Amino acid sequence: MKKWTRKLLHTSRGKFEIFIKGQGEPLCVTHHYSEFNETGDYFADSFVRTHKVFLVNLRKAGSSDEATQPYELGLLESIFDLEAIREAVGYKKWSFADHSTEGMLGVIYGIYCSNSLRKLILVGAAAREYMTFSPDCIYNEEHPSYKKMQDLIENLKRSDLTVEEKMALIKEPTKLSLYVSERYDDYFFLPIQKKISSIRLNYFSREVQLFDVTRKLKLITTPTLIICGKFDVQCPLPYSVEMNECIPHSKLLVFNQSNHYPFLEEAIRFKDEIEAFMGDSV
Repeated sequence: MKKWTRKLLHTSRGKFEIFIKGQGEPLCVTHHYSEFNETGDYFADSFVRTHKVFLVNLRKAGSSDEATQPYELGLLESIFDLEAIREAVGYKKWSFADHSTEGMLGVIYGIYCSNSLRKLILVGAAAREYMTFSPDCIYNEEHPSYKKMQDLIENLKRSDLTVEEKMALIKEPTKLSLYVSERYDDYFFLPIQKKISSIRLNYFSREVQLFDVTRKLKLITTPTLIICGKFDVQCPLPYSVEMNECIPHSKLLVFNQSNHYPFLEEAIRFKDEIEAFMGDSV
């Protein structure tokens, strides 16, 4: 598998580590608390056949600059950083695609910077905090797999685990977010090795408790494609339906044989739908 090209980019807001792969129209992918490297990312890899993809390590992730103030780790500040990156790589506009909790970042991007976006893609996302009032969410106490997920998370924090034990445990939370858990090895077989920025994750865990921009969704003027697995247990389908109802130029696609990873679980349809949407001049 061809690796991503690493670059340290100097911008008006500091230095950021980015990874580049593919050819075509520019498209940005990031994650609010992941640390990427040259091995890439499954979601980002879905776009490299038709786009020049910029995979971004946000502030305090990887070799990107530190945060001098806590607020610099927030959603809105991260959008300002992405805008500085877009300007530094020389594009008046680019497209932005995001998945899961990162969809919150995409929603903010669309609300405040639609003029900088050609297209916006939100996959398994939400425009407000999605755990407290949704028993369909695996992080809600009423979900039947809630305790199992919490036990797995706690076990992964143990310091006495061997490397083999930890690798085996890492698979289990993801399996709970697949339509067919037995197909885990069919989907996750590439040598991708990304990490979590614990500082960014801890900040997000607090910020998300107050997150609700549903009333501002009407400000998004960018053509927006919303995709969600019918059985998504992380950001359940009603949150995608809600976004589609509130974003003026949006289209919702429901993947009926997917949970939280439609770009892997129904990869062929996903790529076809993305190419159709990105090729549409409307």
